[in-house]
Amino acid sequence: MIYTLTLNPSLDYILELDQIKLGELNRSEIDHKFPGGKGINVSQVLNTLNVNSTTLGFLGGFTGAYIEKHLTSLGITTDFITIEEDTRINVKLKSHLETEINAKGPQITTENFTDLKSKMGQLSEQDTLVLAGSIPSSLPSTTYEELVKIVTKNGADVLVDAEGDLLKRVLPFRPLLIKPNQHELGGLFNTTIGTGADAIPYAKKLIAQGAQHVIVSLAGDGAILVSKDVTLMANVPKGIVKGSVGAGDSMVAGFISQYQQGQPLDEAFRFSVATGSATAFSYGLCTKEKIDQLLPEIMIKKV
Repeated sequence: MIYTLTLNPSLDYILELDQIKLGELNRSEIDHKFPGGKGINVSQVLNTLNVNSTTLGFLGGFTGAYIEKHLTSLGITTDFITIEEDTRINVKLKSHLETEINAKGPQITTENFTDLKSKMGQLSEQDTLVLAGSIPSSLPSTTYEELVKIVTKNGADVLVDAEGDLLKRVLPFRPLLIKPNQHELGGLFNTTIGTGADAIPYAKKLIAQGAQHVIVSLAGDGAILVSKDVTLMANVPKGIVKGSVGAGDSMVAGFISQYQQGQPLDEAFRFSVATGSATAFSYGLCTKEKIDQLLPEIMIKKV
């Protein structure tokens, strides 16, 4: 079973309006409410691909109830830990510019965290955990490290999509996949990554530090995949970018959906790029039809 973990989920409240006038009354033309969080996005894309997963994390209050109801209505299995405070609401204002106001998030107690570690201890070598996104400020900075240690001890695979020290700390546990974008990769090594050629030597350093596979997304320049024995590069299909939110999560979902089915590494990578691009070219997360449309345009070459 694939499990996705979102430690600080949100209810994303999206308001679309012509313009925002500070200090005045503004009325939206369209509004949407969606579950937010990187792991939750991965589960939703997997669901689109007819791949089962279970969503884990912390939910509380009326916002948490809304998120759980929405996911359940899609046919996604949920196993969240109930907390006392409300799950946060993130507000996204879309006009000629996009403005985001992200809430801090609820308090996660020591008991809540202990309950989560207990769930992690139940995963086995038959399972895969996708660990993605930020951690609540009330949890220790070693949270990712603690969880990955528990999961890998029982033989489960782990995919990690995180930044900075959160990512560095899990490398010794040999995650199956990590997926930084070019800016996150550059931040890890205090440098600037402009092209695939720039990214390759630094991705190889992450392999040397423990990662089994590294996918680096390069926006309009495509993506690279580096593993111990092969380096692959993919182009980007043609399309109009409508939003980047969820594109990286979609790449993770696309990769694991194929990898677990025994597809060759290059095919899993190609499908990953198609899935991420399909989300970037859509309002919201990708559809299977959009992925299938883009797949023939993506060429994979060995470097």
